[in-house]
Amino acid sequence: MIRLMLFACLLNILAGCASLPPGADYPKAKSTAFAYPEKTRLGSQFEAAAQAHPGNSAFRIIPDGMDGFSMRMQMINAAEKTLDLQYFIFRGDHTGRLLTDAVLRAAARGVRVRILIDDGETREDDDQIIRLKAHPDIEVRIFNPFAYRGHSMFMRAGEFLFNARRLDYRMHNKLLVVDNAVALIGGRNIGNQYFQIDPSSQFADDDVFAAGPIVRKLSGSFDEFWNCDLSIPIEALTPPSNEQQTELVDDPDYMKLVSADEPLAGILSGRLPLTWAHATLVYDSPYKKKVESGKMAGNLMNRSVVDAALEVKDELLIITPYLVPGREGMDLISDLRDRKVRIRILTSSLDSSNVLLAQAGYMHYRIPLLEEGVELYEIRSKPENSRGSGETKALLRHGNYALHAKLFVFDRKRVFIGSMNFDQRSMHLNTEIGLIIDSPLIAKQISSRFDAMTQPGNAYKLLLSPQKRIVWLTQEKGKEIEYHAEPARNDWQRIEADALSLLPIDDEL
Repeated sequence: MIRLMLFACLLNILAGCASLPPGADYPKAKSTAFAYPEKTRLGSQFEAAAQAHPGNSAFRIIPDGMDGFSMRMQMINAAEKTLDLQYFIFRGDHTGRLLTDAVLRAAARGVRVRILIDDGETREDDDQIIRLKAHPDIEVRIFNPFAYRGHSMFMRAGEFLFNARRLDYRMHNKLLVVDNAVALIGGRNIGNQYFQIDPSSQFADDDVFAAGPIVRKLSGSFDEFWNCDLSIPIEALTPPSNEQQTELVDDPDYMKLVSADEPLAGILSGRLPLTWAHATLVYDSPYKKKVESGKMAGNLMNRSVVDAALEVKDELLIITPYLVPGREGMDLISDLRDRKVRIRILTSSLDSSNVLLAQAGYMHYRIPLLEEGVELYEIRSKPENSRGSGETKALLRHGNYALHAKLFVFDRKRVFIGSMNFDQRSMHLNTEIGLIIDSPLIAKQISSRFDAMTQPGNAYKLLLSPQKRIVWLTQEKGKEIEYHAEPARNDWQRIEADALSLLPIDDEL
């Protein structure tokens, strides 16, 4: 929605001034992560294991969408002391409400819950999060909220128009921490599409389960956001209510799946092995704009990811749904190509894209990337097989398949996994979070997924003709096909993307 707002107020984007959000003066208590994770069941198990792997933490990649949902449910169900949830989007759809129900159950057994949600893309059915404030053990805060609390896009766009400098700044982080002992981090928001169960639209993505010393650092990043001036208690934004929160009705089919305790039970038993490795937490300060401008000290994760990329000697793999590298991104690619580094990128195709404005911005970079020698792939909206897709064969035949994962593989020795796209919005306008993990084993797993998703039947490989025009090469039912017009859902989508590509707003994408 933010991208659509940018389009709507293009001519007036300089209007307004930076300010604190509404409710910034509302009294709120400072709080921090649970100090004694080793006193919980999860904490004691991984505390002992960490002693055998000094300096390292434990990780497991979760590429399957339904596993991503089940893992969250099981982690919440296992909480004894604290739950911290930080998300860009927390939908009020089926999976979102089931997760909300699990959070309520945790609070009912005495778990302290802190929920931090960005306000950029909230919708009417997401109001179930607001209802959680009725529970005494649940705190909800909204990052950089709009003053208008309704769901009229016209009203929201109007407010954005006159306060663009503040409201354009969003928290894109995705993080779940249980008892300060285990965490889940990656690219998935909360919602049916992100867990790949929506028949009309599924997003391929990844989480990484983490345990060990890195979790305390992840909790530290949460605390930093939770206690910052931009995180506003929901009570400051909504009128008081005497309505009591009631538990949601569980879906028997989903709860049967969750009650199997997989994949968490397999991890805890050792049947699903963890990879112990050194990792670096990289994240943006909640005051990223001030840090970038030099007005204050703080973290800027883009610099860490770029530094990791500059160390590459042989190969860089990138999976990103939004590819708008800008001048600095193209300079990085040129530097690597000058050193003969092989660069392979998987991104969205026009027919799979769920954000047409971002796709239009990416269109400017395809020929320069190909001229640099980058091997460029675009995921198809109807892949021919499910290998690497993160979902079942049956569901893959339905709806629109889209990319949402954000992954880098450096020389097949290190990986970045997190919330950061390779675009200008992630670099400069959103806060982001991720991990750089030093593990050839995890790098191999992600590289294998890249190879599966870029098979000829699952993606278009882009080539340049002698006339410097793009050719989309793919395979359909075993037969090689060349498209000389960009594959699209229909002619109108192609026309709309071409029109949007004329807008000079790459810095906002």
